[in-house]
Amino acid sequence: MVENIKTFDQFLEQQLKDPKFRKEWEDLQPEMNITRAMLDTRISHNFIRKELAEYTGISLADISKLENGTRNPSLKLLKRLADSMGMTLKIEFVPKSVVKN
Repeated sequence: MVENIKTFDQFLEQQLKDPKFRKEWEDLQPEMNITRAMLDTRISHNFIRKELAEYTGISLADISKLENGTRNPSLKLLKRLADSMGMTLKIEFVPKSVVKN
């Protein structure tokens, strides 16, 4: 364990100095962004996982897997989630020079 690191952000900053770690971290960002967006939206709508499963017709196990990052959602499933929460699914391509992690 690295000494004198007090927060996760400090730890991450230290780890990102390793090019191999940085590459792996950057490769995971699209999936992490989807998971984070799903979780943030569910919480902002005051749904627990069970309620979201009932509301969307997606199984509780699948909701859990999506939020835990152990299942990659299809575009169809993401659209279904967005529609169920009164939202529009927006996917965009952004130049790498603009992307900030």
